[in-house]
Amino acid sequence: MALIRQGIWFVLIGGLQVLADWAMFVALTALGLAVAPANIAARASGATLGFWLNGRITFAKAGQQRLGGRRFGRYLLAWIVFTVLSTWLIAAVASHFSLRYAWLAKPVVEGLIALLSFATARCWIYR
Repeated sequence: MALIRQGIWFVLIGGLQVLADWAMFVALTALGLAVAPANIAARASGATLGFWLNGRITFAKAGQQRLGGRRFGRYLLAWIVFTVLSTWLIAAVASHFSLRYAWLAKPVVEGLIALLSFATARCWIYR
């Protein structure tokens, strides 16, 4: 049951993160910021919210939040790895197709990365 509850909360919180991330990415690139720095800034905007909500709700045990410096360090390391992957993929779409295709691809890329992120969060970050 914990896996199902965690999965549902992770999807809900992740949806908020992807929406904030995507909106900021579109806004920054529309204002002329290059794709790579815009993607990094956009992912950072949702990262803090995601760490806090997932630690307080998704992966909390018996009502006890699962936050703290050690978990944040693991979260930050995972975030860096996933951000490099996301930035590489989004930049590739933008350079091979167009910025508009990158805008469309961003939620798909982030959704696929979310699958890896859930496993990482459940087994390593918030354990």
